[in-house]
Amino acid sequence: MAEADLNLLIALDVLLAEKSVAAAARRLGLSESAMSRTLGRLRQTTGDPLLVRAGRHMVLTPHGEQLLEAAPLAVAQARSLLKPATSTLSLATLDRVFTLRTNDGFAQVFGPDLVAALAQSAPHAGLRFVAKPDKEDGPLREGLVDLEIGVLKNMGPEIYLQALFQDRFIGVVRAGHPLAQSTILTPQAYAAYGHIVVARHGNGRGPVDNKLSSLGLARHIAAVVPGLGAALSIARQSDLVALVPESFFLHQAQNSGTGRVPGLVGFELPVQTSAITVSQMWHPRLHNDPAHRWLRECLREVCGLHYAALSGLVGKVTTPG
Repeated sequence: MAEADLNLLIALDVLLAEKSVAAAARRLGLSESAMSRTLGRLRQTTGDPLLVRAGRHMVLTPHGEQLLEAAPLAVAQARSLLKPATSTLSLATLDRVFTLRTNDGFAQVFGPDLVAALAQSAPHAGLRFVAKPDKEDGPLREGLVDLEIGVLKNMGPEIYLQALFQDRFIGVVRAGHPLAQSTILTPQAYAAYGHIVVARHGNGRGPVDNKLSSLGLARHIAAVVPGLGAALSIARQSDLVALVPESFFLHQAQNSGTGRVPGLVGFELPVQTSAITVSQMWHPRLHNDPAHRWLRECLREVCGLHYAALSGLVGKVTTPG
């Protein structure tokens, strides 16, 4: 079946309202002959004359009378559908739950400030943090999450990406650990102890192991845990060495009120590894959405301010000794 020409909808609305080919032509800026041809196409499309002669005037047929009220509504709806997307946003009345896919460390460090920011600016909006068992882009593509937070990997080329801050890994041991007493921490001394790593799957080996391997060294991974909190808990009660993001450790120090993490000492790694760029990622379907744009700006601001506050504690994270 051939598709109807939707351009005829506007002509139908004007013809029915004016009940005159000449008046409709003037209103639409067309010639009378062009308007007459358009009426002919409308008659063919609808299967009804719509307008017929009644002396010197034209009157609507019964079907034309039925369309008289429906046509303006159809035109208004079509124009509404095709108008540019609105850029207005009322945060005071925004009633929406945003889903963020991230690891527990990010939620612990930046979640409280982000929740507070939403409560202040958009009191009816909410946040839903969901676990991040992998780094696939499926949840973004399928619309299951609004934002993916983490390190870019295996994301499709259409996925938008915006850096939030740079982080790095540090070592953490219990207070009184032999490594915490060392004046100079060598790769050999670091590799001599058992280690705890955080990994969602696999054995948790990564850049640190690659650097040690280039020196002919290897870590013994004594424990693989799913979360950063568990890594610190085990390190506090053993001689194992934990590997955690600096931002997470500094956050623990900030929350303690003393500028230190009770029972633990953080230190710079004895091998150089690349900085970690933590980004927010989203699908193109949400790129121009006003509420989503506001959320992205809010997240970037919160991360920037909180990370700047944590940076004041970096002096607490030094090579043991």
